Amino acid sequence: MPNKFRWGVLSTAAIGLKKVIPAMQRGEHTRVTAIASRDLAKAQRAAASLDIPRAYGSYEELLDDPEIDAIYNPLPNHLHVSWTAKAAEAGKHVLCEKPLGMNAAEAKTLLAVRRRTGVKIGEAFMIRSYPQWLRLRELLDEGRIGELRAVTGFFSYFNTDPANIRNLVEFGGGALMDIGCYLIHSSRYAFRQQPLRVVAAVDRDPAMRTDRLTSGLMEFAGGHAIFTCSTQLIPYQRVHFLGTRGRMEMEIPFNAPPDRPTRIFIDDSGDLSGSGITTETFPTADQYTMQGEAFARAVRENIEPPVSLEDSIANMAVIDALFRSATTGQWTSPEK
Repeated sequence: MPNKFRWGVLSTAAIGLKKVIPAMQRGEHTRVTAIASRDLAKAQRAAASLDIPRAYGSYEELLDDPEIDAIYNPLPNHLHVSWTAKAAEAGKHVLCEKPLGMNAAEAKTLLAVRRRTGVKIGEAFMIRSYPQWLRLRELLDEGRIGELRAVTGFFSYFNTDPANIRNLVEFGGGALMDIGCYLIHSSRYAFRQQPLRVVAAVDRDPAMRTDRLTSGLMEFAGGHAIFTCSTQLIPYQRVHFLGTRGRMEMEIPFNAPPDRPTRIFIDDSGDLSGSGITTETFPTADQYTMQGEAFARAVRENIEPPVSLEDSIANMAVIDALFRSATTGQWTSPEK
C-alpha cells in the first residue's frame, strides 16, 4: 500500500465537500484521490476546488478505479447500505456516514458482505477518534466521577427547508436519524453496553412528516440516559455524565470546532455554585482528519475501525426501538 492512504468519495454531498474532504487532504497519511457524482461536471468542479486528481461521472467508475484503497460514503441515508455493499464487493474498504442504514435489519446485511469480501467497514462517528471523547473514556474508566449513573444530552439545529435531504422522510431524514444517533451512540459508549429498554416521544412536522422533536429515555443496567434532539430549535449541543461522586460536561461534543480548543468540565465538589469545576482543554484539531487517519490505521494494521460494524448495527437497533416506542407509547427493547 502506498505511503498515503488513497480515498475515493461517493457524491458531492455537502458534508464531504465542506468538512471531510478538506480535513482528509490535510492528513499525514491520507489523501483523497478521486471523487464521483452522477453529474460529471459537479465532480469536476469539486475535484478542481479540493485538489482531487480524478473526477468520475458515475459511482461505478470510481469503484472500478484500482488506485483507490477505501471509499468514503456520504450518500443519503437510504443509499448507505447498498453503495457500501457495492464498494466492498469491488474490494474497497468503506467508511460510511452515519446512520449506517435505514434500520438494523438492513444494516445487518453488511455482516455477510464483510465476511465475503474481507474488507473493513466502519461508521463515521468522528467523535470516536477525537481527543475529548478518548479522554472521557479514560476519566470514566478511572472512576473520576465514581459509578456512572446518568447521561443527559441535547442536540439541535434549525432547518425547515422541505427540499433539504434532512427533511425528506423517505430518505431517512428527521432528528433521530440525523443527530439523535449521536446521543444514542455516546450514551452506549459511556455505559459500554446496549440499553435494556427504551421509551420515546416524537413530534412530527405536519407537512414533511419527519420527526422534528424527539426525546428518549434509555434504561441501562445500572443507569439511565435521557436525550432530546430537534431539527427545528435553536442550535445547541451538550452532554452531561453524572456519577456517584462527580459529573462531567462536554462542551460542543459533536461539532467540535477545528479552529479552537475544546473542553471538558469536571466537578466532583458537589458545590451547586460551580466553584469546584475544573477544566481540561484539548488542543485545536480537526476531528475529520483524525477520523480518516484512524480508519487508515485500522486497515494498515488490520485492527477494528473505531466504530465496528457490530456497534453500528446495535446503534441502529436502538433507533428502531425508539421509533417503535413512539408509535406504541410503550417501553420497547432493542432487537438483538
